[in-house]
Amino acid sequence: MGRSGRGVSGCLLPYLLGEWHFRQPLPFWVVARVLGGALICSGAVPIAQSFIDFVRAGGTPVPVAPPPRLVVSGFYRYVRNPIYAGFLVLLLGQMLLFGSLGLLEYTAVAWCIGAVAVRFYEEPTLLRKFGAEYQAYRRAVPAWVPRRHPWTPRGSAR
Repeated sequence: MGRSGRGVSGCLLPYLLGEWHFRQPLPFWVVARVLGGALICSGAVPIAQSFIDFVRAGGTPVPVAPPPRLVVSGFYRYVRNPIYAGFLVLLLGQMLLFGSLGLLEYTAVAWCIGAVAVRFYEEPTLLRKFGAEYQAYRRAVPAWVPRRHPWTPRGSAR
């Protein structure tokens, strides 16, 4: 699943699969719905900010139009895959909002596909393109669980 397909796979596909229907599997489900709405909003933030960071770097997150330099600003200072991480948070929010076990299953499958894409396509591509710079970044910044404090590359005023 490429980065460009997040809107389709994050919203349109769950809708088409029939998972966008409000259910109330447990009493007091309103609390889960509120939490789900908050997760949807918070998951959208790193996605949007990452797109802005890519544009500022002279490219896009789409593999056919990448930036000429390694993007290590914004949420990328905390986690190597903020678009994927935000996407997963957004999907979990939808699961809570709609009370859908199907969306939980969909989220697990989406994460597996994303993890495979990162491991076997994105990371080798970035390593070939940026070499030691990416290697240092990869050692310092976790792939999926954000760091507590932002990472700053050596010799950088960021």
